[in-house]
Parts: sequence; C-alpha cells; structure tokens
Amino acid sequence: MRIVLRSGLFFLLMVLIGLLSPDNMDNQAFAQHETFQTNNEDYDRIPFNEFPHQLLNFNAKLLANDEDYEHTPYREIPEILREIENNSNRVQVNVIGKSAGGHNLYSVTISDPSLGNGRYGNWKTIKKKMIENPAEAQEWIENHPDFKVPILMNGSIHGDEYVGTDAVLQLVEYFAFADDQVAEDILSNTILVFNVVSNPDGRINGTRQNSNGLDINRDFLVQTQPEAKALVNLMTRWNPMVFMDLHGYVNLIEPTTDPYNPNYEFDLFIKWALDHAIAMEDEVISNKEDYESDYYKNLDQVTIPYRDMESGWDGYPPIFTTQYAMYNGTYSYTLEAPNNTEDGVTWHVNAVMGALKFAAENKAGMLYDQIEIFKRGVNFIHPGDDEDLYPETYLLPVDETDPTVTIKAVNHLLKNGVKVEQAREPFTAGGEEYDAGTFIVNMNQPKAGMANMMLWEGEDVSDITASMYDIAVSGLPDLWGFDAIGVDEKVTNTKSVKHISHEGELSGKGPYLIPNSSVQAIALINDLLQQDITVYQGDEGNFYVKNQKGNILRKAVKKSGLRVETSQLPESAKPLLNLNIAVLEEGGAKLALERLGFKVTKITPDSVAEEGLSDIDVLVYSGSKKLLDSLKNKGQYDDFKQNMNEFVSSRGKYVAVGKGAAEVAKTLELTDVSIQGSDSSYSNAIVHVQYNKDNLLTAGYSANGTGFVYDPVWYTDIDDETIVASFANEDFFKAGFWKDHEQAAGKAVIVKDNAKNVLLVGLRAGFRNYSDHLYRLFSNAVYEQAVTKVEGADDIKALVQHFKDAEAIKSEPAAHALNIHLAAIGQFEKQGSSEKVVKHLNGFKQLLNHQKENELISRRTFEILTFYADDLIDRWETKETGIAS
Repeated sequence: MRIVLRSGLFFLLMVLIGLLSPDNMDNQAFAQHETFQTNNEDYDRIPFNEFPHQLLNFNAKLLANDEDYEHTPYREIPEILREIENNSNRVQVNVIGKSAGGHNLYSVTISDPSLGNGRYGNWKTIKKKMIENPAEAQEWIENHPDFKVPILMNGSIHGDEYVGTDAVLQLVEYFAFADDQVAEDILSNTILVFNVVSNPDGRINGTRQNSNGLDINRDFLVQTQPEAKALVNLMTRWNPMVFMDLHGYVNLIEPTTDPYNPNYEFDLFIKWALDHAIAMEDEVISNKEDYESDYYKNLDQVTIPYRDMESGWDGYPPIFTTQYAMYNGTYSYTLEAPNNTEDGVTWHVNAVMGALKFAAENKAGMLYDQIEIFKRGVNFIHPGDDEDLYPETYLLPVDETDPTVTIKAVNHLLKNGVKVEQAREPFTAGGEEYDAGTFIVNMNQPKAGMANMMLWEGEDVSDITASMYDIAVSGLPDLWGFDAIGVDEKVTNTKSVKHISHEGELSGKGPYLIPNSSVQAIALINDLLQQDITVYQGDEGNFYVKNQKGNILRKAVKKSGLRVETSQLPESAKPLLNLNIAVLEEGGAKLALERLGFKVTKITPDSVAEEGLSDIDVLVYSGSKKLLDSLKNKGQYDDFKQNMNEFVSSRGKYVAVGKGAAEVAKTLELTDVSIQGSDSSYSNAIVHVQYNKDNLLTAGYSANGTGFVYDPVWYTDIDDETIVASFANEDFFKAGFWKDHEQAAGKAVIVKDNAKNVLLVGLRAGFRNYSDHLYRLFSNAVYEQAVTKVEGADDIKALVQHFKDAEAIKSEPAAHALNIHLAAIGQFEKQGSSEKVVKHLNGFKQLLNHQKENELISRRTFEILTFYADDLIDRWETKETGIAS
C-alpha cells in the first residue's frame, strides 16, 4: 500500500475496530460483558488459563481466511515522509538512529505553530520543572492552561505486525494537512511524536525480531539493541504524557491484568488508564460501519485486560515498551489489532484517534497526576507500597581492579533519567565502611520508581497470580553482577555524576594478571588473542600475559577499563588456543559470545546433518526440542544424530543451554543424566546457586552465588558426571515467578558429562542479553577446551595441525618440517630414550625460532609450541634424573 497525499483524509482514518464477537469464540474463554464500572468490580473476566491461547488460536483461523493486505514496503517510507514534510509546516522528520541491520529509524514530530500557544506550547518549560521541582510544575500548569503535551506512538516494533506502521503513516498524513475541528482540537493541545517504523529489519525480512534475532519488545530493561536505545532516547527527550505501541494480532487494548510491578505509582496510572482505554474502544466501535469485512462490522467490544481478564496479560516486567514507559510517568498502552488486513490498519487508526481525543480533553488532570508521580519520588512518599520497598539510599561500591560492571550500571541509570552521585571521601553507612568514589543513588528523586526497579532484589510473585506473560525479575545487580546495597540513611558530601568514562591502566613491568571477573575482562583476553598475544590461564581461572614489546597491550588494557597489575606467572598456567565456535539456533547465545569477544559462526541443523562438524571445536545450542521434529520431517535426523555423536566423541564440546537443548542432548544419546523441569508456564527466577570451585567451568564465580533461570531445568540420575553447580539446598529461590520451585532445591543445574564432553547448563546464560553475569559460563567452557593437555610428540603434532588450519603456520613446507622433527621425537619416546628426546626437542625449538624469524609462523604459535616443547623437555629430564620437578 502506498500513501498518496490528500488533504481531506479523515474519512480513511475514522473506521471501526472492536473486540472479537463472543458469538465467534469459545464461550468459556470470553464472557459476555453486560456491565462494568471503572472501579474494576462489576464485570466478568476471562479465566487466565484460557487466554491468550484461545484468542491466538482464533486469530490464526481468522488470518487463514483473510488475505494479507499489501503493506507499505520499508523502502518507500523515506520518500513518503520527505514528501509530507516538504508540504506541511507542521511536520519535522528526523533520523533517530539505525537498526541492527543498518536501516534508518525515522521519527516524525507534528505540531501546529498557529495553535495552542506556539509549536511546542510551553512543553520545554513544563518538562524541566516537572523533574526539577514537581510541585512548582503542578502550580504552573494550573495557572497556565494553554499548554501542549507530547504523545508518542510507536509503529510495528514486531516487524511482521505490519499494520502498526501503516496506521502511523495514515495518522502522519492526516495530521500534517487536516483542517477539520477534530484535528484542530487535538493539535491545539498536543505535540504528536511518531516512531514510524520501529523495526525496519523485521519489516524487510518478514520477521518479529530484528536482524540480531532479538525481540526488541523484550529489550527495554537492558536496552542492548539500537532500536530500543533510539526509542528510549525519544522517550527521554519528550517524556511523553501518553505512549501507544501499535501491535497485532490479538484485538486488545491495555491496561493489563495484575500483577503490577510495585515500583509503579499504579493508583495514579489507573485513575485515568481504564477510562482512556474505554475511549479507544468507543472510537473503534462507533466507526464500525466503515470497515470492509463482516468480521469487523460485527465487532462490539475490545478486550481490555484490566477490565476483562483474571490474569495472564500482566504489566509486571519492565522489558516491554509500554511497561518501561510507565517509569517515566507515562500513560502507556499496547494496542493489538485483530489481524493483518486493511481493516487492521483502520482499527489502529481509530484506537489512536480515541486516545488522542481523550488526552486532549483531559490533559490538565492527566499531566497533573503524571507530575504527581515525580513529586512522590522527590518527597519519598509512595502510598500503598510496602514500607520496605524503597531504601533511602543505594550504595554502588566500585571494585578497584575491575570497575567496568558498576560503571556500566551507573551509565545505564543516568541514561534512564536516574540521578546518581559519588562520594567525595570515605564514609560509613549501615555499619559498613565505604571508599571515596562509591556511587550513591538517593531515593528521594523524581524517577525513584525507575531507580528502584533496576536496583532492588525483586520479590516472589508466585502466589499472587495464577500466571505470568513473561519474566518477573528486573534487578540488574543479580543479572549483571554488581553490588547495590540499600541503606536507610543519607550519605552527605557527594558530587553529582553526569557521565562516567573510564580507562584501564597497565601497572608494573609484568607479567600481568587479568582477573576472570567480567564481560569486559574476557573481551580483553580475546582482543589480545586476536592480536597474536599469548594468554595463559592458571588453575584458579585467572589469566596472565607476559610483558610485550610495543604498545598493543597497553592500548588494549586502556580500552578495557580494567586495572591490570604485575603478578607472578603460575607454574601451572597454560597458553590458550583460539577455537572455532559455532551456535545452532542460538537464542541469544551468539550475541553473548560476541560480547565476550569471540568470533562465532552460526550454523543450521541442515548443515550439521549434511556436512558434520569437523571444523568446529565448541558447539552451543540454546533452542528448543522442536529442532529434532524438523529434522525428522526432512529425513535428516539419523545423519544429524550420527554427526553430533562423532563430534563429541572426537572431543568437540557440546554446550546445551536450557531445558530444550538438554532434552536434545538426551534424545541424541549424548548424555545419560535425566532432565527435569517445571510444569508452570513462564517460570523464571533469580536463584541462589552453589558453584563447584574445584572446576575451571566456575572460575570467577563465588561459591555461594546467584543465577537466572527461565523455563527452569535441573538434572538427576548423575553417576560419573561432574556437578558443576547446584541450586542451594534451602531458600534458593530469591525473586520471580516459579510455583513449584521447592522440588528443585539442592538439585544440579550445571552438569558436565565427562565421557562425551557435553556440558548441560540450566542457568540461562545469553537469554535475551539480560544476564551479563552468566556470560562467563560460556567463556569458561571455551577456555577449558582451549587449554591443551600435551603428553608427547603426537599431541604437539595435533597443535601444529591446529595452527596450520588457523593459518598461523603460513605454509605447508613449514608445517611439514615441524612434523618431521615431531615424528622422530615420537620414535625416541617409544624407545624411552630421554637423552635423544631432549636433544631433538631442542632441535625442534631451534626450528621454531628459525620459522619465527622468517615469519613462517605467528608469534603466538612460536610461543605456544615452545612452551609445550619446554614442558616435555622438563618431564624427560626429570625422568632421567629421577628428581621431581
């Protein structure tokens, strides 16, 4: 569908939408709504366990019977917007960022300078006052009623929900040119801001996700994707009074069911939100005669979860656009059109028009209560909340060696409008001493709800709702791995923090210790490896680097943000190899590994079945068991199973993340352990974990730590396998939604099957980019594989082949020469001739030195092969003298 400019387009916009007719649906799933009141008492509700599945199934049939409309291609949108902007003095088009796939993200601002006290109607003044002095802002708007409020609309954050963006385009065109009374009333009172196509990659590719494979509408807690960052910046710039996120295909308008996150000031939100949603519903219903299909013409209501449902469409997690926006005081709503048709586009247009009319009419009261949220924060007054919900202050101490995680958290808080300070001198709080430089988050601030949501430990919501739609955790300290300590006292003598930029420091003359402490630390290790610098790992899991000529090491450390100091190189430390890592239907694992600095190949089940895994050292899978059904349907299952078993038998490592991947391992006979799991839908939690400290796989983790689970899994019937980590025995559940969690207490959650080199990881490392703290489970698994056990010449020959495959040995003759020496050494090893083994190993070292000087091998290849040659020499000399080394 291509938009053609017409100045009188309102007739295209004012068309109907409503709820699915009860006559067309399962009567058990949708009750007749004869009466209701805004106090949310007198009406029937949909049982939680019959929604949204009944509705989604119905809509699947509906979509099957209706042909999809011809939506506006992304490639046409820039020209459409330019044409509108060039012909209307109300419109400003901006590029606010780029998608993961490199496509422009467009915002459109529409405000009529001739209406409502100028283009922006005093909003800049109001916005500043509402944050700096909310009480003064309330008084100001009472005395200056001629103001405008910003309203933000987001188009198609799910790329294959096309109707949202097309509705936005129609709304943009209408408000750019319309001169009727409806447009005048709205533009006299509002500034309209549109994020036109929130997910260009998905729109182009026909996918829900962006080109990174992530659902952007699950990213607003951590904001790792460029599309989410652009929208957060837009929200922060405008601090909109109303936000609407245009989706499909459920036929629904929020507010949601409970549970509601306690960090909302929900009483102020719902005071307006239900009536606001009903206004949208009324607009949809009152225009239904303008729809094209009988289905839409017969609509008589819209599902409003708060009014109509028991549970299952909750507003708890701040991962969604709408729930995140509420922490900015915004009245925010997800709008779900019924299907992917022209009528679906019209449904969105009508719903938005109903919202705009209501907001324009009620702007004074709604804005007053939005400001009241900030005033409550400043005054540390939160009616109805648990008195222990908000501490007076959060303290974020900084680790001197590796401050990177805490600094990341501070910058994240600042980007989201949270005020952060820093102690000028040492102080005592809560009976503990803290250093100067400790970050301070005082909770008497406008966005106290935003701050507390991100920093608190969370709560158990398992018993307060029958079901959840998604996660029930948000505490970044456990997800990211930094300390946030709540105390009920103020900290004085602080300075305001605006932005933290921090550089690392290299101290001393080496060798240097790099702690296994964070994502950034591992990224530094991989940066060094890729720059041909040899990195050693000790038995405790930390890393070591010898002093280097030139400035490469110093620059890398400076970029990392770590303080790297001189230490002793342990005798047990061994050099790391670069390995070939692949992900199969990664589910977030690929992005996690790339954040750690690994180079990762994404492969398909078909390629494994057809080509095997001979070039892969570590394979990570975090998908579902449906993978196997797909292979069986294609007749590829047997080949896939055979190639996977050959892979682990030849010492390739399979890392299975989550229940589905573990079940795949079990079905393929890659492990004998039993896979157990939760029966409750959307179970997820922060949990206390006991990490086995006698294992490199847990390097850098405390013996008593935490982890994150989603669709929890644990393992039983463990015999010869190694338990790497277990749920704590008592009180292991910390926060989240998991009704039957007691059965998992003390059970294994990470297990290594030693016989087949299979690692089963029940903690959800890599899940949606949430749990940075768990990413090092991936790097520990890789580095365990990257430390080679060398017992003789044949093992060094395997290393030569590894370096040849990696093109670190530059020619076939160079590799051949090394192998000739190693073959001779192998013969003398069989004869037990210590003297000749040592003599020829020294000759091997001389050859390595010659090849290095002539640039036939890389520097790191030389150092690693020399390291293992020296190790063998030491063993054979010890054997000859009988003196223990």
